[in-house]
Amino acid sequence: MWHFISEQISEQLGQDFICDDIRQLHEQFYTRAFRITDGQRRFFVKVTEVSELLRLETEAAGLNKLRQSELLKIPKVICVGKTSQSGFLVLEYLHMQEGSPEQWQQFGQQLARLHQSDHQQMYGWQEDNYIGATPQPNGWKKKWCQFFSEQRIGYMLQLLNEKALLKSDVDKVVDRVRQLLAGHTPPASPLHGDLWQGNTGFWKGQPVLYDPAFYFGDRETDIAMTEFFGRFPEAFYQGYEQVWPLSEDYQYRKPVYQLYHNLNHALLFGGQYIHSAQNQLNNMD
Repeated sequence: MWHFISEQISEQLGQDFICDDIRQLHEQFYTRAFRITDGQRRFFVKVTEVSELLRLETEAAGLNKLRQSELLKIPKVICVGKTSQSGFLVLEYLHMQEGSPEQWQQFGQQLARLHQSDHQQMYGWQEDNYIGATPQPNGWKKKWCQFFSEQRIGYMLQLLNEKALLKSDVDKVVDRVRQLLAGHTPPASPLHGDLWQGNTGFWKGQPVLYDPAFYFGDRETDIAMTEFFGRFPEAFYQGYEQVWPLSEDYQYRKPVYQLYHNLNHALLFGGQYIHSAQNQLNNMD
């Protein structure tokens, strides 16, 4: 496998690359992550079962779309492909560091500019993808309240009901979310989609984004995710507000946007997330 991946990297680089050091970094869900090097150049490689290749292909598509804005540092996709038994995604390797308050402020400013950079007429994207290990449908919709209630909350509740992890009346919850968001017509902004600190970092002083769950939607959903596990450093929000201030009504929408991630974590990890999601659903009645 590694010989074939080295050949693919060489083809993309236009020069020979033969990895002589392969180190596994971590394993999560369906993928294993490695750092490989030939002593001079380093690459970050994700490997999965060949049946799960689509996960890596949609991740590559999201990274490439985010890179188009040139506003934040996004790992460059070197190649994505498969061997007889494995799928793989090769990215440039970035040695990440913690950010200073000034760098977090810059991060907020650049994220706001990303959200302003490429508005669409409808909500969604050209292809479905994944948020973590969970499929994420992105069929285009004209109304945000319809898109989010059906393709985010409704779809996640359906998956949870199928596994008997939560008790909910899907149609009733979807209708309630639709009502909560009715009349809200935000610009369809390019979104990271899974914006928690584990998918961010700093490289040579530049803010970095990776592991996207990309689609076009309400920018407030990205901000709500930054607050799901506890807020990003305050400098981040100060920077964001300097470029594109949030509406006061964001605080009313934030819980329903965070419900999506709560439901996803209930599906992936169970335990306390199931109780938290159930309580949140009960409070919507």
